[in-house]
Amino acid sequence: MSNEEIMVSRGNTSSRHSVRKAGIATIALVAVLGLFAAACSSSKPTDAAKPSGPTKAAWIYVGPINDGGWTQAHNNGREAAATALGDNLESTYKENVPEGPETAQVIDDLVKDGNTVIFATSYGFKDAMQAASKKYPEVKFVQATGDDITINGASSVSPNYDEYWGAGEDTQYLAGMAAGAATKNNVIGVEAPFPIPEIIRQINGFALGAQSVNPDATVKVVWTKSWFDPAAERQAAESLVASGVDVLFSHQDSPTAGEVAKANDIPWVGYDSDQSKAYPSVWLTTATYNWGPYYTEKLNSIRDGKWSQENYYGTIGDEFTTMAPFGSIVSAESKSAIESEQAKAASTKSFGWYWGLADREDQDGKVQIKKGQTLTLKDLYTMSYFVKGIDGSPKG
Repeated sequence: MSNEEIMVSRGNTSSRHSVRKAGIATIALVAVLGLFAAACSSSKPTDAAKPSGPTKAAWIYVGPINDGGWTQAHNNGREAAATALGDNLESTYKENVPEGPETAQVIDDLVKDGNTVIFATSYGFKDAMQAASKKYPEVKFVQATGDDITINGASSVSPNYDEYWGAGEDTQYLAGMAAGAATKNNVIGVEAPFPIPEIIRQINGFALGAQSVNPDATVKVVWTKSWFDPAAERQAAESLVASGVDVLFSHQDSPTAGEVAKANDIPWVGYDSDQSKAYPSVWLTTATYNWGPYYTEKLNSIRDGKWSQENYYGTIGDEFTTMAPFGSIVSAESKSAIESEQAKAASTKSFGWYWGLADREDQDGKVQIKKGQTLTLKDLYTMSYFVKGIDGSPKG
């Protein structure tokens, strides 16, 4: 039996609500799967009947699998899980699924097709996933970037619904260090999708990283109101360059901003994927996500008859989020400083080591984080302010 069935649904590709290369070897997965337990806050596991045949699992994507970013990274993770589980997994996916009413229909179709595990990889799928979890209690629903378990507790959702994400803001802090060292006029441009906590905290992490090596660095934010819309991304990047920024950071699902950076010969930080070979003259680095071990571990636990609402939050320490290779324009001094901070983060096996290094003021000068304070996941999942030094509204 084939372990992969490709299903394609064409739809609106201009929205998504929050990389490793395809074909991650099974042996590499085995080396890191054990690290994932430390990053999970688990409810009590429940026993379930073990499947007699392959598990049918489906992934729902908001963009195309070749977007060069978010969706491609998740699909790489799906392929890694398919490789690891072999004949024990029959996987399928739907790409370009719009957020909204159509999501529910896609889920209904996937359940009718016999899928017993459904992974949704965009925040805007959350409501439909939660509704479906009540409608289909025999199916497991696993929502990327979901926040209800963290904010409201596991009792706020159905027991067959789970959420997962990771500390992308930590690797954005490291990427910000590269940007802060690269800017000459101290103005870094950021194009970002939606003003929600997951994006706000990553922009804050990026800005604090830039300021850690360049206290005069500022960040200018332009919202695109889309996850994957190359035309809107290009327009936003060009407007930032026209306003005077001399470094770009694109928090979008495609590498379109890299084209703008290349045309204007300014350094660029991407998102989700290594673009060092495509844009060698302007590439700095970026945060990447390795979804394969999580998907593999989750599916294996389900097949073993164990299910728990883990509320997984991956870290640098468990290798969920990592840095892409540095570009040739990153200085040896910057590389050394970033690698030192990355090693510090990896040794803690936790997240957010930098938030409490000093008092952190918001744009109005109010101290939001006190020196020495450790942020909780709930603090991160409800972050609604920009730190001092960011030009733009966290409200969009």
